[in-house]
Amino acid sequence: MATTRSDADSRRAQVLDAAVRVFGARGYYGTSTQQVAAEAGISQPYIYRLFPGKEALFVQVVKHVSGRLQAALADGASESRSEDPRDVLAAMNASYDRLTRERDLLMLLLQANAAAAVPAIREALRECYAEQVEYMRTVAGANDAEIREMFGRSLLANVMVAIDADELDAPWARTLTGAPAARPGEAPAPS
Repeated sequence: MATTRSDADSRRAQVLDAAVRVFGARGYYGTSTQQVAAEAGISQPYIYRLFPGKEALFVQVVKHVSGRLQAALADGASESRSEDPRDVLAAMNASYDRLTRERDLLMLLLQANAAAAVPAIREALRECYAEQVEYMRTVAGANDAEIREMFGRSLLANVMVAIDADELDAPWARTLTGAPAARPGEAPAPS
């Protein structure tokens, strides 16, 4: 029995990782369970043995990503050499930035926000945000304004990474990414 449970857990993790990639690329509305199954290398009926339907699968993907976000925040907190909440938040933010350089994960986060009209997905996102906020409040000792500022910067950074704004040497892109202007004849500075 333990082997069966282990196999199902392993398959579930495999499907969640595949679903991050497929839902991240195509969104909730543009993705079928058949596409997720193909990416995971399993049959579509097996998806339904693991998850009752596409909505339930997407909700579990959001929860899976939420766990990865929390792990990134924990890594950042452990890297901080200061107990000042701003320094701890900065270390958490740096770790978050590294995690969201995984384009599939970043795009999944953006796609999940776009699918928030679905009540179960909206609730999963609320839980995700609540967990991250309370973790920052507890571990970093940050206040509401500091947490709001970090979230605001992070959400803007998500959009800028998604649209490859760091590849542009345009005033609007420099303003939103904080990148310095390139000198004439130079490529834009990496962010």
